[in-house]
Amino acid sequence: MSALERLRGDALACHAAALAAIEPGRLVKLALADPGIREAVTRSPGGVHLLATGKAGAGLARAAAALLGGAVREALVVVPESCAPSDGVPGRLMLAGHPLPNDGSLAAGEAVLDLAARTDAHTPLVVLLSGGTSPLLLAPAPSVGVADLQAATRLLLDAGVDITGLNVFRKHCSRLLGGGLLRAARTASGVWTLVLSDVLGDDLSTIGSGLTVADPSTFADALAVIDHAGVRARVPPAVIRHLEAGARGEVPETVKQGDPLLARSHTRIIGNNQTAVDAAQHAAEALGYQTIVLPPITGDAAAAGRRIAGILRALPAGPPVAVIAGAEPTVQVIPGGRGGRAQHLALAASLALGDLQAVVLAAGTDGVDGPTDAAGAVVDGTLPARARALGIDLDAALARTDSHPVLDGLDALIRTGPTGTNVTDLVVTLRATC
Repeated sequence: MSALERLRGDALACHAAALAAIEPGRLVKLALADPGIREAVTRSPGGVHLLATGKAGAGLARAAAALLGGAVREALVVVPESCAPSDGVPGRLMLAGHPLPNDGSLAAGEAVLDLAARTDAHTPLVVLLSGGTSPLLLAPAPSVGVADLQAATRLLLDAGVDITGLNVFRKHCSRLLGGGLLRAARTASGVWTLVLSDVLGDDLSTIGSGLTVADPSTFADALAVIDHAGVRARVPPAVIRHLEAGARGEVPETVKQGDPLLARSHTRIIGNNQTAVDAAQHAAEALGYQTIVLPPITGDAAAAGRRIAGILRALPAGPPVAVIAGAEPTVQVIPGGRGGRAQHLALAASLALGDLQAVVLAAGTDGVDGPTDAAGAVVDGTLPARARALGIDLDAALARTDSHPVLDGLDALIRTGPTGTNVTDLVVTLRATC
């Protein structure tokens, strides 16, 4: 086995360890083992209403139902169509669109509003919230149509708007997001939310677009997201009219700090990107690497890939080293480009590694990177020479934001399939002894 083959295998092992650490069933079991939480959600004579939503919804729901048993009176599970579980889930399963909302999202949004309205003063609502929730629960403001929201969301995604900005927009076009679920469940005895965070920094108002927490953003902020992306002229007029009316105070704002509804809302993070990073670090150390954990990687994906390669090249000679980080980079897709942010980062890194005995792995923890069948990629510095031998121009592919086909042709993709969890991306870079 060559040094690069060994590094590649070790990087994949670190990635696998990270995925095991954020398995949703494991995390919800740990949370519900807390006597305070378990007693709070099971002591009501009316039983429990359970809502599980997002890419990890199925696993979270199964684990919670197994632990809560007969206390669960009704359960609703909403997951992306791409994450349809092969095994059954407790209660009603609904499939919805991601990253663009669809008819399934509209049906799921109405079902959630109905469940919340039927949660009475004798019944707590337990919300199991995970990444990918925002487009799954479509409950448009009365003046905004479904097609309008779909078109606006696509424009913002294609413009490379990050998840924070995208969710500021979504919250101000929804009856559920931005604390809207608390308003819908105002008759519940309480709302308990267990969160598997897909947002770096764990901003509760951004995760799932803040279904059950206060929202610091405003209608004016939503308009600013559109303007910063440079797409206002192409956003459907009904969306702009709604947001402008909100900015003038003619439409109620999202739930804000001080709202009495928040006194009945209890929220806990049960897992996040740091959980995955810690697991990858421990796996690397067990494999004999000295480890360096970087701050989360954000910003342009190609620039991030080059920066990672530069860090590896600048390290002093010594024993094997692992440089690990969480990541949520962005890429502005050129029409016709195929790939995702992790693949784009990896491709840029491969062009900057040179002859360094090192590999760079970048992958989404949900198993899906952009609109592709890959979680990400693992690359090394030999990639450009192998590409040239096959007549593939990696620089041109990077410029076209078309990473997927070239990485596929060079056997560099990571394909896990949907993992049923999501805490954004992971970057694992390994350098051999030098």
